[in-house]
Amino acid sequence: MTQILVTANPISAVSEMLSHPFMRYAFISGTGIAVPAGLLSYFIVLRRQVFTGDALGHAAFTGALAALAIGADLRLGLFAITVAGGLLLGVLGNKARADDVVIGSFFAWMLGLGVLFLSIFTTSHSAGNAAGGVRVLFGSIFGLDLVQAQVSVAIGAGITIALLAMARPLLFATIDEAVAEARRIPVRLLGYSFLVLVGLGTGQATQAVGALLILGLLATPGGIAQRLTTRPYVGLLLSCLVAVGSLWVGLTLSYALPSWPPSFSILAVASSAYVVVLVSSNAMRILASRGESDMLLEEATRAAMITLRPKKSSPSLITSPAWRPMRTFTGSLAPSLRAASAP
Repeated sequence: MTQILVTANPISAVSEMLSHPFMRYAFISGTGIAVPAGLLSYFIVLRRQVFTGDALGHAAFTGALAALAIGADLRLGLFAITVAGGLLLGVLGNKARADDVVIGSFFAWMLGLGVLFLSIFTTSHSAGNAAGGVRVLFGSIFGLDLVQAQVSVAIGAGITIALLAMARPLLFATIDEAVAEARRIPVRLLGYSFLVLVGLGTGQATQAVGALLILGLLATPGGIAQRLTTRPYVGLLLSCLVAVGSLWVGLTLSYALPSWPPSFSILAVASSAYVVVLVSSNAMRILASRGESDMLLEEATRAAMITLRPKKSSPSLITSPAWRPMRTFTGSLAPSLRAASAP
């Protein structure tokens, strides 16, 4: 498998990688997960609701354990608890934006319920079934079959279409909430709808990176995009591309290096990209500020030199060329004046 990193013919190596069904299903489902995750990430960072995404990720773990405890489908509990948790945070928050106290209380409550359902699950089922909880915690994208991949793509397409449909008013309500309300935009309804989409996206992304690492896929792409551009729609596209690229590269690394779990590889790529963008943007900002300082210093020096430069002495009034005709006239009158004054 490591030949994909050192081979001289990468096309054949990629073809060999995609010849395995589990890799094809991972790329298909991963793309269906990463596209909405990238779009949601941009708005999550813009609306400063990153902590909300983290709380819903832990709620996904609780919902999955609850479903396993009662013998239901794991994904049913996953999506049910994340959507319900998103709506609950919206109701408890001001204009569908929960503060840190509400989110922290919800976070602790979800973890407590998770411990309860974990205890029920482990005592009522055999130890071999405990792998379900591990898959939820750390992701199991290599374990998805064709049907699950198709469901992931369908849910991801629904989230993407819904988010793009509400992107313009949601952006308006995010940037200037008061003006948006004055324009009769349903700010609260948009907040609830967005939290529902975040819940669905969290449930989706948990399959790829797990509940514990969900924050990386819901925050990092948006953070990178907002450091690269201030244009909203360009930022949405960049965030989506970063999420998809991180997932594709991460899956490839996990295939080439079997000891690397896919969740770790995906988030390692995304985090590395964020560090590179962060360092480069700060370096460019420092260079730009130094350039502005040098320009200001140069202008101040030039102004000081102009102020201190000695002025040329101006010609006296009598020797000025403008007085030359008057000097000629007075010179012609001088002999007459002298004759008149003689005794």
